[in-house]
Amino acid sequence: MTSQLTVRMNRQLAAEAGISLADYDVLVRLTDTPEGRLRVTKLARELSWEQSRLSHHVARMQRRGLVAREECADDGRGALVVLTERGRAMIEHAAPAHVAFVRERVFDVLTEAQVDALDAIATSVLTRLAADDHPSAT
Repeated sequence: MTSQLTVRMNRQLAAEAGISLADYDVLVRLTDTPEGRLRVTKLARELSWEQSRLSHHVARMQRRGLVAREECADDGRGALVVLTERGRAMIEHAAPAHVAFVRERVFDVLTEAQVDALDAIATSVLTRLAADDHPSAT
């Protein structure tokens, strides 16, 4: 199910907005911050990506004008990924159709009880995964 959804979301985003699901994920994280910027390390952690993967992906997005890279003003060793105006316009264009796509393909075919069960299952799995990342918390 996850693989099929991922493939279809990639197709939908490419066809309707000219971006990939990975682009969308990066842009969403940046728009979720008031300043439209995140440290590279924090963005990689939020996406559950290796830093090298994020670095290569951000470079591709930079070439398309969706994001920029800046040095961190308070820490010369750190770098920031910054949402550009073009990136903001892209996510604002892509989001409504993507949300509708997910709603139609996932939530509209489930009953309220199934959505509740899916929420409970996802919460349990994510709680266990978080415990794996922080063994002392269990």
